Amino acid sequence: MNDIDTTTTTTPTAALPSGHEWEEAGDAWGRRAGDWACLYEHYAIDVIHAIFQRVGVENGISMLDIACGSGLAIRIAEGMGARTAGIDAAGDLVQIARDRSPESSLVVGTMFDLPWEDGTFDAVTSINGVWGGCDAALAEAYRVLRPGGRIGISFWGHGELDLRSVFRVFAHHAPESHVDGMRRTNNVARPGVAEQMLEGAGFDVIERGGRVSTIEWPDADTAWRAISSVGPAVPALEHVGARVLRPLILDALANTRDQRGIYRFRNDHQFVVARKPR
Repeated sequence: MNDIDTTTTTTPTAALPSGHEWEEAGDAWGRRAGDWACLYEHYAIDVIHAIFQRVGVENGISMLDIACGSGLAIRIAEGMGARTAGIDAAGDLVQIARDRSPESSLVVGTMFDLPWEDGTFDAVTSINGVWGGCDAALAEAYRVLRPGGRIGISFWGHGELDLRSVFRVFAHHAPESHVDGMRRTNNVARPGVAEQMLEGAGFDVIERGGRVSTIEWPDADTAWRAISSVGPAVPALEHVGARVLRPLILDALANTRDQRGIYRFRNDHQFVVARKPR
């Protein structure tokens, strides 16, 4: 294990987003951890490389990945020589990340209460982990980042979004309480919201950019397994079941299927990079 140690911190309850239950979120994202890790997580590869270039991931630096999932960003950073740490609410995803990267310091927990000391890291990333209403998570990221260090966060944008029709199916068949949460978290996609959140936490915004996320699945069964592995699928699956959802999801994906039967899932993937003042 690398030399990034953990300690205990406390985030005021009032700073947490309304309705946030990190254990519940972790349970949803971990339900189909293997499918997520093998069939979906690589959606982020282009944005990961873009963010790493801009936050200075290189040999010898210390990097924290918030909402690290099954550890794709951790693996890439380790390959670049970084000392890595990560945190995620889904224990099953973290276990896959640990199996992939046994030298990394990987923790099951909440991004609103990071178990690292002030100024521990040279760089912080969060790949589609910090959403609307998660301002307290950015305050924690600010705390554990050294002065002059950089943070990069990503989220879905407003351009081409094949996922839009898929998430409409999930929302239509999920309990209303879950739909309200989806609306709140998706606020980060609005122009300027991510920048305002980062500035509110004390960061100086440097740059906003974007890439096109592309995932390909060879057949309908693989596409369904991939899509149904995402956290927002769980409330709908529990509410109406896979027998109802599967044909609706595949119908929503029909326009992504090419003449060979390959599903090519493309989405506007935005990122913002900021710096902690010295």
